[in-house]
Amino acid sequence: MTEEAYLLLWARRMRRRALVEIPKFRGTPLSLVENAVAAKTAEEREDRRGRGQMHDEYWCVFDVDTHPHLPEAIELARSHGIKLAISNPCIELWFLLHFAEQTAYIGSRQARRLARGHIGAAKGMTPDVLDTLGELFDTARRRALRLDEKHRGDGTPAPGNPSSGMWELIESITGS
Repeated sequence: MTEEAYLLLWARRMRRRALVEIPKFRGTPLSLVENAVAAKTAEEREDRRGRGQMHDEYWCVFDVDTHPHLPEAIELARSHGIKLAISNPCIELWFLLHFAEQTAYIGSRQARRLARGHIGAAKGMTPDVLDTLGELFDTARRRALRLDEKHRGDGTPAPGNPSSGMWELIESITGS
């Protein structure tokens, strides 16, 4: 999975600073958030009993695509302190932002096609591609921030198309 390979790049780079755990659970945004809430609740219970060690943060990473119950997933995460890295329409937009501006609405297929044109990978990523994405993180972050500003300026509800919050998760991992 592309999201996992990308996150593992940062986990390896920052292994002395941050422990990144990626559960095997996959599902819709709502089911991901429900799973994270359950894991956090169980950890909090064990911590109160003096067992285990709490994680500092819980994150869910997902695309907007056409998932049902997205507003409910966002509200559930907010109410339980689960942070979100949402890409709209899909994670490939985040990868595209490493190489090009994208300020107009974009569909998932187009985002995937354009990202593949830059990274040359369909759903897998080579070490060279991951290194390039790592080197271009600051560029992608600046572009994502400008998109957030654009959406705030025109009143687009979050997460607007196009947008990606992946930069926030990476900054949390790197301590930037």
